[in-house]
Amino acid sequence: MILIMHTLQVTRQAFLLDHLLKHCAGLKKTKIKQILKYGSVRVNGRVVTLHRHELKPGDTIDFLSQKDAFAERLKTGLDFSVVYEDGDLIVVDKPAGLLTMGTEHQKEETVYFKLTEYLRTKSDNGRGRVFIVHRLDRDSSGLVVFAKNEATKHALQKNWAETVKKYYAVTEGVPEEKEGRVESHLEEDKFRRVYRVNKESRKSRRAVTHYRLLRENGRYALLDVTLETGRKNQIRVHLSDLGHPITGDTKYGAQSNPIKRLALHAHHLSLPHPKTGEIKTFTSKLPAPFEKILKL
Repeated sequence: MILIMHTLQVTRQAFLLDHLLKHCAGLKKTKIKQILKYGSVRVNGRVVTLHRHELKPGDTIDFLSQKDAFAERLKTGLDFSVVYEDGDLIVVDKPAGLLTMGTEHQKEETVYFKLTEYLRTKSDNGRGRVFIVHRLDRDSSGLVVFAKNEATKHALQKNWAETVKKYYAVTEGVPEEKEGRVESHLEEDKFRRVYRVNKESRKSRRAVTHYRLLRENGRYALLDVTLETGRKNQIRVHLSDLGHPITGDTKYGAQSNPIKRLALHAHHLSLPHPKTGEIKTFTSKLPAPFEKILKL
């Protein structure tokens, strides 16, 4: 049984560390960072260790005792769902805001780091590794597959063209065509912004996206998007080029952000198992906040 030591209600947008400094009298910044590191803080029932986690009005923060925080970490050590796991693969449902892999400035608050710790906890010898097969943008959510060994990684990447990848995207406005195909060549500039180019070049890469309208309310549309190619920011650029950027995607022209996140979710992965050849299909349900947009 989890013992909740204290509960805080969030009334204004802020970073988690700043909020705790303001509302936890007597606790210094170093102590709060330590509490976060050891998984003693939950936001809306989910353990959060990132001190720059963005809080929204209505969020609830609670604190676990050291004993219960440790028990939570031992249970999975994860603050996201493992959809599937066997001796070769592990498929997870990544939350929005979490990096797939580390950067120069952020090493630990990533799916890769957390899965590595999870596998080490499970193993008899304290060893465990995962290998990155593909990535999701930090602001996107949904299914990501990792390999547990190099042979599986190479097999998955070699046959990645056979993988079916589908996303839910909520766009501003409604596309004229209920189904469509977008093809263009994409380049990335020095600011890491991807954009369409009119002519193919050595730097550009061909990108093809298919979409199908599922629902709309006049202001917003829910699309089922299938990737034929897998380029960086491909869906975001292509939907923006259609004149219907994804809500929350200010980088590519969105004017609204009703749920304070990018409304893009990887909901379907179907791929041949690298060892058995069996087609494995994984799905993730439509995030509840997406439903809220469609009711606006």
